[in-house]
Amino acid sequence: MKWPDRKRNRLNGFDYSRDALYFMTSCVKDKACVFGEVVNETMQLNKYGCIAEQQWTWLKEQYPYVVLHAFVVMPNHVHGILEIDRDAVGTGRDLSALGHAAETETPLSLSLKSKSLSQLIGAYKTTTTKLIRAAGLTDFSWQRSFHDHIIRNERAYN
Repeated sequence: MKWPDRKRNRLNGFDYSRDALYFMTSCVKDKACVFGEVVNETMQLNKYGCIAEQQWTWLKEQYPYVVLHAFVVMPNHVHGILEIDRDAVGTGRDLSALGHAAETETPLSLSLKSKSLSQLIGAYKTTTTKLIRAAGLTDFSWQRSFHDHIIRNERAYN
């Protein structure tokens, strides 16, 4: 039996490892409210919500080319804006086209090649899942994939 083709979640032909700003949303499986609750219009994180928030910060510690912008944990999903900025660690653009000498690749820069947005969000979701399960919510999981939007200008950012 042939399975129906799934709709692609990513922009066809776009390199999601390139320097850019990305908005993402990831939902808990079955939209279960596991991260806390909204009380008087304020999100009150429980221990699982705190893990989700802490692991967002872990991304920039693990991957030095990741710049974190806004992030919010809701009862059953997270929203975040992250930036891939390879120039911050010397793994970015080749400046030779601009009249500058291109830097030679060092072992450090070779090891810091940026991961794609999907790989970064996958790392976030994997580590968050492991920690939440270890904290007691043994059946926790995320929905497959995530929603993203490439932020192309100031207007889209605001």
